Amino acid sequence: MKGKSVAIGTCGALLGLTLIAYGVTNGEKVKANGLITERGSESLTLKTQTAGDLVVVLTDDTKVQQPKGLLKLRKEDMGMTALIPGLKIEVEGVGDAQNRVVANTIRFSKKDLQTAEAIQAGLTPTQQAVQTNAQNIQTNKEGIQANQQGIQANQQDIAANKVQIASNREAIDANQEAVNKRFADLTDYDTKASVTVYFTSGSTTISQKDKDALAQLGRDATNLKGYIVEVKGYADASGSAAMNQKLSMERAQGVVAYLMQNCSIPVRHIVAPGAMGEADPAASNETSQGRKENRRVEVKVLVSKGLTGA
Repeated sequence: MKGKSVAIGTCGALLGLTLIAYGVTNGEKVKANGLITERGSESLTLKTQTAGDLVVVLTDDTKVQQPKGLLKLRKEDMGMTALIPGLKIEVEGVGDAQNRVVANTIRFSKKDLQTAEAIQAGLTPTQQAVQTNAQNIQTNKEGIQANQQGIQANQQDIAANKVQIASNREAIDANQEAVNKRFADLTDYDTKASVTVYFTSGSTTISQKDKDALAQLGRDATNLKGYIVEVKGYADASGSAAMNQKLSMERAQGVVAYLMQNCSIPVRHIVAPGAMGEADPAASNETSQGRKENRRVEVKVLVSKGLTGA
């Protein structure tokens, strides 16, 4: 089988069985499609339909690309931060002496990346959900205006709005729980270190105190083998849901930039930052102290329990 591609397709069943039994041979050229189920700093696990689980080694020479255009002939270079659990990818590489695949090129579609990012973030903020929230807000405003015309009619409108909002919230929470479960099923990690960075209202600026905490986290992380860094940004409930979604991403990206530029964390050790928006509040948004606790970015240093060859 040495020197031949591993085809993941209709004619790949026999080769797939060989891979399951013996792994990839040293020097063998490999082309495989599958789902990332685990991610380490130097490698990832790829679950394929016919070849079982493959350990894919990431190097500084590995090219990560996204096809562009109608014919998918152009390729856009992407960062390794995009290689997150739940992402469907195509890998081309060569087998090594440890029966792993050393990746030369990794490709994935924009649609698959969006799906994986939704899993990583722990929620799926669709356009339909955002539109529904906007309609609810408008309905509430109309209810307030109706109050000026008649207290009784306004009370009926408010009651109806509360029922509708509660129903929407239940649907969103159920959807988030389902996606979180899917993400949890993909990976099993130990948290080795964590830092929570807090922000003032509407701000993305990191305080000096939190910079010091991130620097210590960076020092702790570099002493670990096979670590990855997970970053999730949050916002309080002030302002619109769309604005808070954007703000939570900007906060997460700012923390990622600081970790890379000031804390010696290589980019391949950081998974794509999650924009959580108003989801999973740490405290009630009804008080100023609660909103302060919700304006945050959570940073965790993780080491996979099951990843081999990391």
